[in-house]
Formats: sequence, C-alpha cells, structure tokens
Amino acid sequence: MKSFFLFTFSTFLLSAFEQAAASAHYDKILTHSRIRARDQGPNVCALQQVMGTKKKYFSTCRNWYQGAICGKKATVLYECCPGYMKMDGMRGCPAVAPIDHVYGTLGIVGATSTQHYSDISKLREEIEGRGSFTFFAPSNEAWEQLNSEIHRNLIDNVNIELYNALHHHMVNKRMLTKDLKNGMTLVSMYNDQKLLINHYPNGVVTVNCARVIHGNQIATNGVVHVIDRVLTAVGNTIQDFIEVEDDLSSLRAAAITSDVLDILGRPGHYTLFAPTNEAFERLPRGILERIMGDKVASEALVKFHILNTLQCSEAITGGAVYETLEGNTVEVGCDGESLTVNGVKMVKRKDIVTSNGVIHLIDKVLIPDSAKQVIELGGDQQTTFTDLVAQLGLASSLRPEGQYTLLAPLNGAFSDDTLRMDQRLLKKILQNHIIKVKVGLNELYNGQELETIGGKLLRVFVYRTAVCIENSCMVRGSKEGRNGFIHIFRQIINPAEKTLHEMLRNDKRFSVFLSLVKAADLDDVLSRPGQWTLFVPTNDAFKGLTDDDKDILIRDKNALRNILLYHLTQGVFIASGFEPGVTNILKTIQGGKLYLKTVNDTLVVNELKSRESDLMATNGVIHVIDKLLYPADLPVGNDQLLTILKKLIKYIQIKFVRDSTFKEIPLTFYKINIIESNVQPIIRKEDPSITQLTKLIEGEPEFKIVREGETITKVIHGEPIIKTYTKIIDGRPVEVTEKKVTEERIIQGPEIKYTRITAGGSDNEEKLKKLLEEEVTKVTKFIEGDGHLLEDEEIKRLLQGAGTEYTKVTKVIEGEPQIIEREIKKVHLEEAPVRKVQPTKRTQGGTARRRTRLAYS
Repeated sequence: MKSFFLFTFSTFLLSAFEQAAASAHYDKILTHSRIRARDQGPNVCALQQVMGTKKKYFSTCRNWYQGAICGKKATVLYECCPGYMKMDGMRGCPAVAPIDHVYGTLGIVGATSTQHYSDISKLREEIEGRGSFTFFAPSNEAWEQLNSEIHRNLIDNVNIELYNALHHHMVNKRMLTKDLKNGMTLVSMYNDQKLLINHYPNGVVTVNCARVIHGNQIATNGVVHVIDRVLTAVGNTIQDFIEVEDDLSSLRAAAITSDVLDILGRPGHYTLFAPTNEAFERLPRGILERIMGDKVASEALVKFHILNTLQCSEAITGGAVYETLEGNTVEVGCDGESLTVNGVKMVKRKDIVTSNGVIHLIDKVLIPDSAKQVIELGGDQQTTFTDLVAQLGLASSLRPEGQYTLLAPLNGAFSDDTLRMDQRLLKKILQNHIIKVKVGLNELYNGQELETIGGKLLRVFVYRTAVCIENSCMVRGSKEGRNGFIHIFRQIINPAEKTLHEMLRNDKRFSVFLSLVKAADLDDVLSRPGQWTLFVPTNDAFKGLTDDDKDILIRDKNALRNILLYHLTQGVFIASGFEPGVTNILKTIQGGKLYLKTVNDTLVVNELKSRESDLMATNGVIHVIDKLLYPADLPVGNDQLLTILKKLIKYIQIKFVRDSTFKEIPLTFYKINIIESNVQPIIRKEDPSITQLTKLIEGEPEFKIVREGETITKVIHGEPIIKTYTKIIDGRPVEVTEKKVTEERIIQGPEIKYTRITAGGSDNEEKLKKLLEEEVTKVTKFIEGDGHLLEDEEIKRLLQGAGTEYTKVTKVIEGEPQIIEREIKKVHLEEAPVRKVQPTKRTQGGTARRRTRLAYS
C-alpha cells in the first residue's frame, strides 16, 4: 500500500512539474528530445554524444540537424527521460522511477561517489531526514577529474573539509530547473557561499559554470541535479583576481590606465577574456605603445575583452555573437573541448568563476576597430590596396591625430596593367581613394561631394540598395577606426575629367550620334553642368544609314529630338547601383520610359545589353549600347521616317499611324542666362551721399544653362558703410578708408522679367533700354560719399582697386525672393597721405557733373 501511494504521489508531482516547466529552456529542449525519440517507445529521450568523449546533450534543433556539437561529430543515444525507467519485456521507459529521499536518489541517478562521500562525511543522516533540499551532485566522472591535491585534502578531512564541500553543493529549498533563472544567485548551505545560476536559451543550465547533465530527479525531501564538475568556493571579484594574478600584469596596467579596472569590481555578470602577459608581448611594440599612450584607444581595447553577460564554456555548443562593453561584437564558439574567439583557438584556461562573472585566459590580445588606425582596418580582401598605400608612402600621411576616410577597392579590382603602372600615376589613383575627412556610411547622401587628398572632388550617389562614389559602389564591410572610416568598393574609383559632350567628341565610336545631337541643337545640354544619364549608341547602330536618310532625319527636328532625348534621363544612374535582377523604370526627357536591370553584372536597357557602362562625366554618366533606342508606344506617321527607323531598329515593331506627328519638345528643361555684356560706365546722382556706378564688361555674352524649375541664387550688395581713420606711418599721417558691404543671397524662381534702370541723360537711358532688350546683364557698384567731387583719376583708381566688389547680377527673376544668406564684407579702399580736397570741375562738353570724394571721419 505504501509503495502504491509513493508511486501515485511521484506521478502526480512529475505531472505538475512538467506543466509548470513549460516555459523553461531546459524543459523545452527536453520536450524536443522526447519527440525525436517517440518511435523508441514512451518516455524515451534522444541525446547527442560527442564522439570520443562521454559528453552528452539534450540538443537544440541546430545541433541535431548538423549532427555535431562544437564542430565535432555527435552520435545519437536513446535513454529514459529523467524520472522514468525501463521494464523487462516492454518498449521504451513505461515505469516511473521509484521516489526516495535525497540520499537514496543519489544512487538512483548514478551519482554513487557523491552518495559515498555523503555517507563517510556524516551528511547521510541529514539528507535522509526531514527538509527540502536541492543537491547539485557531482557525477562520478566529475570527482575523477578533480585536482588530485584538492581531492586528497577532502578525503583526509572528511568530517570538516568534505562535509563543508558537500554542503556547498546544497541549497536549503527545492529548486527545479524551471526555477533556476538566468543570472540568479543562490545561497549554499556552507557559510552562505554564492552559487551563480545561468539558464541559457540552448537549454544548458549551469551552477558556477558546472553543467546540469541530469536534472529534476525528484526526492521525497527535495530534488537532485547531477552536474559535470565539483564546485569550488567563489569569493573574489574579477578585479580582485586581476590584481593578484602575476600572469595578468600587462592587462592590469592597461585596465588601470583606461579606468576600466574599477568596473570589474562592481556587481554584475561579466565575462572577461583576459590576455596573458605573453599575449601582450606578441603585439608589435609600436602598436602597443600607441594604444597605451591613447586613453580612448586603451579603454576601447580593454572593454573589447569584456561581455556584459556570463558565458560559461559548457554552455557554448556552437558559434554565437555577443556585444562587448566597447560596443562592437565578438563571436564566441567552440572546437571540440576548446573555446574559440572570432574563430581562433586562443583560450588557455577557462571558467575561472568569480562573484561577479567568469574569466577565460587567452593567449592573444583582441584589438577592436575603434583602437586601430584607419589603415589597419583593411581585411584580407583589401590587402592590395593597403599594401600599395604603404609602399607608395601614403600611409605616413595618415596622421594618428587626423581624420580620414579610405575608399578601399577589393583585391580583384587591381588588374595586372594597373599594378604595372608608373608609380607616380598609381600614387595619384590611390590619392583619389583617401578622403580628407572622416565620413561614415550613414553620413553619405546623394549629391554630396568629397574632397580627396589629391584635390579631386568625388560625387556620392545613393540608390535604394546601394551607395556609390563615382563609378564604383560599396560592398558590405565598412569599419570605423580611431582616426577614420574604411569603406569597401567593387572597383577602382575613376573621377570624371570631361563633360558628356567632350567624351563623345573624343571617341570616334560616337561620331554619328554626336552629329545628330549637334543637328538637333542639343550639344549645349551635354556641355553644361548637370546630372544626366546618357545611353549612347555606337556608330554600329547606324549601319545602313545613308546621307539622304540622315538629311531626312535632320530636316524633321521634332522627330530627331524625340529619338535623341529618349536616350537621356535626368539623374546619374550607375549600373552597379541597381538591385540585381530587378527592373528599374526611368522617365526620359522625351517623356517615354526606359526599363533597366542588371543581369550577371551587365546592364540591360529595354532588353538590350550595354556593351560598356559607367563611363563617368563631370555632368553625368554614359552607358554604351550598340542599338538605337526607340519608345515602343510612339507611332510614326511618315513613310520615309518609318523606312529609316526600320533599317536601324529591328528588335521591336514600330507602330505606324498615318499623318501622326511627333510632339514638339521645347528646350524648357534648360534655360539661357546672359551674365555679362558691354556698356560704358554711367554715373547717376541717386542721393547727395551716394554715387551709383554701373559698369558692364565688354566682350561676347556668356551663357549659362538652367534646367526648368531650377531656382537661381542672386547676390545683392546693400549700401556700403564707409569708415575712415588716420594712421601715423613713419611720422606722417595717413588716411585709411574701409567699406563694409552687406551681401544678401536671394533664391528666386525660374520665370524672367526685366528691371528698368534710369540714368542721367537721354542718351544713357536709350543705351540701357537697348541693352536690356538684348537680354544683357548689368553690374552695379555703389560707393557712398558726402556730396564732394572726385578727380577722374580717383574714380579710375577706385574702380581698379575694388574691381572684385562689382556685383554681377543676372536678369531679375519673378516670384517672392527669399534671403538665404547675408554676409558683411570689409573692403580696404584707400590708404594715402592726407591731402587737400580738389575744387569742383565741369565735364567736357556738357552740364556740370557732381563728383563725390570719400569723406573722412
């Protein structure tokens, strides 16, 4: 009857515990193990055992399907799940294991050595009696692996040392695995010593970094968890250990210098990968001295070795990434019995447990990117670039206190021809890959210009899935160092040198296309500043085009412009900036659409492969094609034109709608501003204290293209303020005159109107009126005076000496102006000995003209 009651009670307890444990990692992994073994019968669990060892795990899905733990092949074992047992002649484990007190349960789970030591140390009576205990019982193998000297001392003094050691494995209340929370600290039954609990997502539960290998064996007076090592007392902090460990003196010095050592004395759950003295000695002396002499770098170095989580070696069954106190991450993994950091075996001694974490001794110093010089950030795929930078003397120009950005091409970007170049040319190429300032990936924006140490300006293009600089786009792998960033690029960056028009003119392959561009009056578009993408057909695209055909095309300017402007789109689109395999739709200046995508690193436009892409110009980019492009939905209404187009275009069916015409495409996407013209100086009385001089420069007008809708910034000079004072030079008084000019930059819209200017005399009025009708620009100069006259030579000298102060003003633009910038300039006008004021003179052949001298205050 008693046995039946115990059997029923234990079954009830197990059922209740299993339901309550549904959310614990250990129990979830155990449930998966039961599912994997369901074909073996009831209550059977599947485990993995690392080949060549006795280590067994209830495995995660990852380890199970890999068939390996820590990179080592694992075999599958089937055992009774905790709390169950086999019965002769029956499948699986249909019986519940008998329930007993803690002492008896030690025998049930096979921890016979712990049971024996409990007997000889007089602990047996306590764990057979009344109470509720949790016993973390070392396995038989754990006792065998214990240091022989420690083992001998325990056995020699069983009533004190061994008894206390066993009490250190006990807690005075029942704690199932579901109750063992990650980061929990329990108080043991020996001297209130701490037991640090960790419960990891992979189901591993540790106590002072000893792994629970068989958990939740219920006893009448508690629970037994079998662990894989004998626990030792924990008292000191990580800081305490570093301060007394001779082999960590170099780390201790670095931690003190960087003010990090105190952090490791605070409560927490840290993991320290502690480099030994030998590890520091392996560092190049120059690097170690530089880092130790830089508090920011030394702090980053020490913090890079510290995790803010406690990672016991037994919990690591595969690679995982952890964030360090420095902010970057390290990958911690395992290779058999060895721990690895960033894939390298470097742990000499593991699981030194302290009151606030665990220490693993390593034989290599981990240097974070933030403590490295920017040139040291290059990885294995950028060694050609970094080696060349060093060999050509550019590395020495990257000062530790400076700020730089390296644009490092992959090794494969450097062809043999490039490497055989004259070193002076190669140095110039590399200079274009070093930016004068520190620019992170998240600071780059479309249209940005970056200046290199070679003096070139590089343009930034930002697309949906790519960031490109000139012709080359970034790949993953940007890093930030102590004095700069490094970004990785697919190709060598080639800064643009010529405009689109110059590139077409200098390449004979494009002579036919260029002649048609000129005939359509579009060559100015390709010569002026802008942001264009141009698809240029080679001469091969025009095979079969006769002179007569060409004349017909040229005579129909609307048709010609429609065809040519279908090859032009606004914006710079780099081939490698497109997401591979995805169609991108671009609207052309003609109004039609182009369909672009990249396939196998080749640009395809309207299903035609580009023969050569990403030819960079100062005002855009060229993609070379061998066919003429034509919008498929644009009909032709002229028989002659249809015949010509069918000669050139065979890859699509051209629509014919008789008498249909091409729409006129006015060149409204760019406008012309005249900014200089020619007129003689005119002096007009505006105010008793102000004389206005209007001077327009002789010569041919200069034109500037402005796209439709583009705003224009105009610079307006306000009325000057004259300040004079006397200086004594070599005993002589000298008058010094300074002028302050307020300058306002005004944004105005694209529509044009004219401003009238009045001037003294009808002749001057007529001249100005005529010039304004011819769309010329005026330049005005205001010089403040006090109503007195100046000599002709004085006016000439002022005009020559302050010529840079003339304001070049384009045509006045409609729309409400908006002042965006105001600047006050101070201009030195005169420094001359004091002299008498000249008498008033009359102009030759006309009425009296009042002149003004600068007043001295």
